Amino acid sequence: MFAERVLSGMRPTGRLHLGHYHGVLKNWVKLQNEYPCLFFVADWHALTTHYDTPEIIEQNVWDMLVDWLAAGVDPVQATLFIQSRIPEHAELHLLLSMITPLGWLERVPSYKDQQEKLSDKDLGTYGFLGYPLLQSADILIYRASRVPVGEDQVPHVEFTRELARRFNHMYGREKDFETKAKAAVKKLGTKNAKLYQQLRTRYQEQGDSEALSAARELLEERQNLTLGDRERLFGYLEGVGRVILTEPQALLTEASRMPGLDGHKMSKSYNNTIELREDEVSVTKKIRTMPTDPARIKRSDPGDPEKCPVWQFHLIYSDKQRQEWVQKGCKSAGIGCLECKQPVIDAVLHEQKPMHERAQMYLDDPTLVRNIIADGCEKAQKLAQETLRDVKQVMGLNYD
Repeated sequence: MFAERVLSGMRPTGRLHLGHYHGVLKNWVKLQNEYPCLFFVADWHALTTHYDTPEIIEQNVWDMLVDWLAAGVDPVQATLFIQSRIPEHAELHLLLSMITPLGWLERVPSYKDQQEKLSDKDLGTYGFLGYPLLQSADILIYRASRVPVGEDQVPHVEFTRELARRFNHMYGREKDFETKAKAAVKKLGTKNAKLYQQLRTRYQEQGDSEALSAARELLEERQNLTLGDRERLFGYLEGVGRVILTEPQALLTEASRMPGLDGHKMSKSYNNTIELREDEVSVTKKIRTMPTDPARIKRSDPGDPEKCPVWQFHLIYSDKQRQEWVQKGCKSAGIGCLECKQPVIDAVLHEQKPMHERAQMYLDDPTLVRNIIADGCEKAQKLAQETLRDVKQVMGLNYD
């Protein structure tokens, strides 16, 4: 078994907006304090749908990375890297493609969904069909145990779990596995070997999940074990073969409640966004000119907050007292629309202030971001190489 590890990535779409912050980045900042985290730029994934406009990718990558750092993603706590700088992703993708049933790819829900949404593009490519497999390779190459996703992405994680299970079943049953596993048990020492066997029996005969957790903890603490013996003992414990690829768990994240300026979901395609690092004048103008309840033609006309996009912002940025003030003032025409919008303007600018401050050092010296990525790529590649070495060995590609 391998260390708890969180992995998440984002396609390089350029400058990020508040929807990205509330939907993804705030969660990343929280997770980096709880787990070892790897966050990567999915630039190969960008090519699965934007292969005809490669000129936009590089600048989008650097703009997005500055936004990550501005949002509070900390390169000291998390490993940041660019997918295409780690060729092991592609090699594992190729190797896994040898055992992946075609039907598995075609039934991924987002496959047909994306084809319908992007009907103006020719997505009849192998790269697009195979992108769920590339996603799986992204996760499995780091043996990530947790993947933060929204509900719509859970099928991708389940696909990855099935793939890891299939791989371990096909290649994890090494010759003389049980003999080697029993020999590894003895290396635990008399006391720990006895405890391991007791816990293994409790789990396999009674399905005792606490026994499973205790046995895993016991193995994690044994520093004298080789990686191969550790994997065998985890597999022996669970009644399977050697665990080569980790089955990840979906770490469900709340869907972003961040509305756009027009009340629809905040999205670049709707042209209704506020960027993370947008300047104060522009933010103020955008919010001041937001549409409101169409019933409020004159200042004296009462309105209904539920019919006003500004109210959606109050639900995110205002406390209960402020929300009551809005409800009462709007319905009685006691406050005007500009008066209602001002607390939202103040709250958004307050949220953005530290982002501007954090970003400035990277804007002043772009080599800082390059150095962070170089360090992150080096760390990520070491982890990826370990996994790929084990995969190639069990697939008969070890010629050393």
